[in-house]
Amino acid sequence: MGANLSCATLCDTNGEGPSSKPRLGDIPESCLALVLMHLDPPDICKLARLNRAFHGASSADFIWESKLPSNYKFICEKVLDEKTVVGLEKKDVYARMCRPNPFDGGTKEVWLDKNTGGACFSISSKGLAITGIDDRRYWNHISTEESRFHTVAYLQQIWWFEIDGEFEFEFPKGMYSLFFRLQLGRSSKRMGRRVCNSEHIHGWDIKPVRFQLTTSDGQRAASKCFLDNPGNWVYYHVGDFVVDRPSELMKIKFSMTQIDCTHTKGGLCVDAAFVYPSSIGSEICKMNKHAGQH
Repeated sequence: MGANLSCATLCDTNGEGPSSKPRLGDIPESCLALVLMHLDPPDICKLARLNRAFHGASSADFIWESKLPSNYKFICEKVLDEKTVVGLEKKDVYARMCRPNPFDGGTKEVWLDKNTGGACFSISSKGLAITGIDDRRYWNHISTEESRFHTVAYLQQIWWFEIDGEFEFEFPKGMYSLFFRLQLGRSSKRMGRRVCNSEHIHGWDIKPVRFQLTTSDGQRAASKCFLDNPGNWVYYHVGDFVVDRPSELMKIKFSMTQIDCTHTKGGLCVDAAFVYPSSIGSEICKMNKHAGQH
């Protein structure tokens, strides 16, 4: 019987000769899906292009549900139009959540990092409480393509510099890092080239800017540094916080101040505050260090 089975395996249905060797496409999709579940999303997408079997396996809901944040349903309810996601396959939900998804009147955005599935957040300058923002002698909102919100707050000159922000959300479990994205100088395009006007830059080399972060569960972080590197956008690290209870709302409060009234300061563009999973935050800090920034 064993000999007959071996012969049947080696011969094609017509008995005319040896059949082709097993190929990747012969592996059951259910087995492929179990393997794909352990890969990162970019690798899953690459393998999906190999053949029909991998393409079919890569669409399995349980694969993409394992890549979504544990509280992705909360994010869908708060940010996405439920009617647009009901009935979607989980891979399509994942793809939708990897796009910038605005909420709170367009002053905030949430998206998933396409490589890790980590939840990322941004709060625009218009979503922050900036002292003196309504006085055109001090601040202006200017349009720019260099911001994901297409606008930044520009400081011409002020004595009391203070920016506060707060944000409440059901963060997925993990550690997060908060940054301010700032630039000394006002950039624009001239004859198709990027140029930076440094006319109003002053006062940032006298005293450091202080950054603070607190959370509703009692965590605190603080840092300070001088603002530098005119003409370049810099991510200034405020601090880190940990989320242990992903099913509960957490409120974070953060600030940036330089309130020494012995001198004025100015020439600063404020883009937004960003909250990243600390794995991404660490990479940003490394890039800043490599570039000689903070």
